[in-house]
Amino acid sequence: MEPNLQYPIGKFKYEGADAVQLASWIADIAALPERLRAAVQGLSAEQLDTPYRPGGWTVRQVVHHVADSHMNSFTRFKLALTENNPTIKPYDEAAWAELDDGRIADPALSLALLDALHSRWTQLLRSMTPQQFERTFHHPENGPQPLARATGLYAWHGKHHTAHITSLRERMGW
Repeated sequence: MEPNLQYPIGKFKYEGADAVQLASWIADIAALPERLRAAVQGLSAEQLDTPYRPGGWTVRQVVHHVADSHMNSFTRFKLALTENNPTIKPYDEAAWAELDDGRIADPALSLALLDALHSRWTQLLRSMTPQQFERTFHHPENGPQPLARATGLYAWHGKHHTAHITSLRERMGW
């Protein structure tokens, strides 16, 4: 069976979340910066500029995308915790990945950003009550999104993009 290059760990599925599941997702979010750093460790500039799949982003763009996406998510959490079902603004992630900072910047910049961001985000997540995980933000395309679901989605998101890089390394023998 040929590997699924676009979804190497499968698509995200949300089936609810109890305290054990939330703790597991928070641990994944906490571990993401170290896992992503390990995934790109020792790669050359040429390797960083290799797409993880035909028509896909380069490894460099993937790292910067994770930082962009997780910054947006952290802001959405803060909005949902301080406002009543705020409407968030989606963004064109593909267009962001094509900006110079996504195409040519050193991935170390986004890895450092993720270290700080995930420290803050994890602290926030670990402080939240069960009722706070039920709070929502409104996504214009997807409707109300509970923070419990968003926690799972971003735990998956980090592992998903890390797997893009690690599966490329495995296929290429890097």
